[in-house]
Amino acid sequence: MKTGKLLEGCGAVETAGSLDKEITSVTSDSRKVTPGSMFVAVKGFASDGHSYIAGAVEKGAAAVVYEESGALDAEGARKDGVTYIRVKSSRHALAIIAANFYDNPSRKLVLVGITGTNGKTTTVTLLYNLFRDLGYECGLLSTIANYVGTRRSEAVNTTSDPLTINSLLAEMVEKGCEYCFMEVSSIGMEQERVAGLKFRAGIFSNLTHDHLDYHKTFAEYLRCKKLFFDSLPSDAVAVTNIDDRNGMVMVQNTAAEVVTYSCRSAADHTCRIMEESFDGMQLSIDGKECWTNLIGQHNAYNILAIYSTATALGADPQEVLVGISKLKSARGRLETIRGPRDISAVIDYAHTPDALENVLKTLREIAPERELICLFGCGGDRDRTKRPEMAAVAQKMADRIIVTSDNSRTERTEDIMEDIKAGMDASGKARSLFIADRKEAIRTAIMTAPDGATILLAGKGHETYQILGREKHHFDEKEIVTEIFEDMKNL
Repeated sequence: MKTGKLLEGCGAVETAGSLDKEITSVTSDSRKVTPGSMFVAVKGFASDGHSYIAGAVEKGAAAVVYEESGALDAEGARKDGVTYIRVKSSRHALAIIAANFYDNPSRKLVLVGITGTNGKTTTVTLLYNLFRDLGYECGLLSTIANYVGTRRSEAVNTTSDPLTINSLLAEMVEKGCEYCFMEVSSIGMEQERVAGLKFRAGIFSNLTHDHLDYHKTFAEYLRCKKLFFDSLPSDAVAVTNIDDRNGMVMVQNTAAEVVTYSCRSAADHTCRIMEESFDGMQLSIDGKECWTNLIGQHNAYNILAIYSTATALGADPQEVLVGISKLKSARGRLETIRGPRDISAVIDYAHTPDALENVLKTLREIAPERELICLFGCGGDRDRTKRPEMAAVAQKMADRIIVTSDNSRTERTEDIMEDIKAGMDASGKARSLFIADRKEAIRTAIMTAPDGATILLAGKGHETYQILGREKHHFDEKEIVTEIFEDMKNL
């Protein structure tokens, strides 16, 4: 694609050199530059792409996009025959250029995004499966994995970089996908990873404590979430949960049509739980009864969000209800494994105070007579303020607590556990064990559980690894629990 075509809408301030060059690839990683590439210098957190302009030029970059006015002063940065484009924001420019390079694929399918603290992965995964059941070819961009039709690829971030997003969307268009369902994170919005994408629908789930290590304040966290709805076009629909106190705040400046949903009050779409067990729930959605294999009030909200979005996009309400009855939860979301002595191990990704409370409340309501054991840890190098809050939730909701490691990263697990312990009173500490090794903690939880106990393993969910130090180790809780249960059968 010609340089000039790629730059359309990217906010160029000044250019030097030909805009008629054919660009063979676009990258913000100087290591991936090949002759004919366009290199976009982005200022990151660990390094600044402007420092690598000279290296990109040496490797044959045909064009360089940058924002720092002095970026070309470094030795080797300027070279005859290279086109230089200064922009207001390299991050924004990268997203627009990526969309242009792949011929704006988001405009050729129905792109649906969801943002919020909890429920994003479950909702997009269920929407993907629902619309496939309705007969549509679909794509999925989620925390767990990305799908082009049925082709699966690993996901690195909740919201990928613009080049990856547009590459996958272009592949979806090529493979005949009509819909794509995508998680949109607050960090992804703040870093403009979805700039240049045309969304036909946006969903707001809820807003609770998370990512304050990055955003610093809750107000900033909210602002970044709200940016998604502020950017929706007038021909889109904004589906929002008005039971969350920020539900209407999110859509107050949107140009999109607003559709509301609620499990507690009057809204465009409403839902209430009629019956609930470990096997599922009987729901009443807009007065029509529907069975779902999912459990918990938070999943009633997820199901209602799905119903509200699907019908807003034109799907037949009755067909949607039938489709909902067939859906299974996303991996690692209230995933139950039954073991000997009627013990149930429940694996869930809950890693915020609100998510942990929702899951524990669900398990308590479904089986109030069972002893409830909560095993959890907190991620290292992440928001420390939620650690004591999660401890307070666990001691309020669980009979026994086991505090252990999550992804400790470069922090000492023992230090993280001390931060967690600070949120407990004497009663909570007396009911708690602190075991740094997570596999040993799981084994202890299961082996010491009384008959009929429910054990929540919170925080890891779908993850099949654990990050300790700077190394990623294989760690699959489903495998570990299954292995322990098998050992118990052989005792």
